[in-house]
Order: sequence, then C-alpha cells, then structure tokens
Amino acid sequence: MSLYVQFITLSAMAGSGAFMGAMFDVYRVLSGRLRPPRWLVPLLDIVYWFAATLFVFRTLLYSNHGQVRLYVFLGLLLGVWLYFRIASRWTIKFVLLVIRIIQALVRFVRRLTELLLIKPIVLLYRLVIIVFGFLWALSIFLGKIVLQLLYPFLLLGRAIYKPLKKRFKAPNWWKRFASLCGRWVQAVRKIFGRKG
Repeated sequence: MSLYVQFITLSAMAGSGAFMGAMFDVYRVLSGRLRPPRWLVPLLDIVYWFAATLFVFRTLLYSNHGQVRLYVFLGLLLGVWLYFRIASRWTIKFVLLVIRIIQALVRFVRRLTELLLIKPIVLLYRLVIIVFGFLWALSIFLGKIVLQLLYPFLLLGRAIYKPLKKRFKAPNWWKRFASLCGRWVQAVRKIFGRKG
C-alpha cells in the first residue's frame, strides 16, 4: 500500500471519526430533548453503532478497498478526539438552534392553522346555530300569532259545524279529512305551546 493511499485512508478515518462524534452529539441532544422511553434507548444505541460501523467500513472500502490496519483505528480515534476538542460545543449549539427553529415553525403552523381554519369553522358553526335558533324562535312566535288570529275562526267554525253535523250526514272522506285536520291542529298546538 502506497504512502498516498495510507494518507488518504488516515484522513478518511479521521473524517469518519469526526462524523461519528458529530452524529453522536446529534443523537445525544435529540434523545435528551425527545425523551424516548427507557426501553427504546438501548435499541437506539444499537442502531447508532450499527450505522456508524457501516459508515466507517463503507469509507474504508472506498479509500483503500477495505484493508484494516492499525492506523485506521488511530485515524478514527484522532478524528473523534479532534471533534470533541474543537467542534462538539458548536455542533450541540447548532442542533439546539435547529430544534428551536423547528419548534417555532411547528407553533407558527399550528397557530396559523388555528387562525385560518379552525376558528373560522367554529365561528361559522356558532353563526349557523344562532341563525337557526333565531329562525326557530321567530317561527314559534309567528306560529303563536297565527294561532291567535285563527282561534276566533276556529270557534266560529265549531259553532257552525255542530248544528250542521246534526242535520246532515257527512261523507266518509270528509270525516277522514276533518279528523286529519284536527290531528294537525293538535300537533301545531303542541309545537307552539297553545293549550285550549
């Protein structure tokens, strides 16, 4: 293996170590903020180490066709050490900033959805309820007025009908019609609260 390939491999492993450290910081911050269940933490650790190992071996395969030498591990340790000495604090601050920005965006979208979608629907629902309530009250009021206006005619009709009933025999269809009208008047009285 030439010196150039060894240098490329050492540099690639140092970069891989730094990348592993950065991903570890991202994972650590996210697991601290999201607080996954305790039983899930070991599984997430296994997933992290599996992904990191896969990444390192893919990089190693690309840089020197997968040959493992001592300087590969030295490069990894050097990359991790340099990362934690130089860039770890900045990575954590950056990840926290990204989390705050995402949380602010989620709050903004939630508030915007509430203002543009949910509140208008609620207001429209309340307006429809108010309009229907008003129309129902108005129809009851007008129905009572109509019943009050028709009540004298009903009394007059009864007064005329009783003597005629004794003199003339009404046909069956008229009896059915009168019975239907009587039931209708009783139903209207129940609805509009007229007792009589």
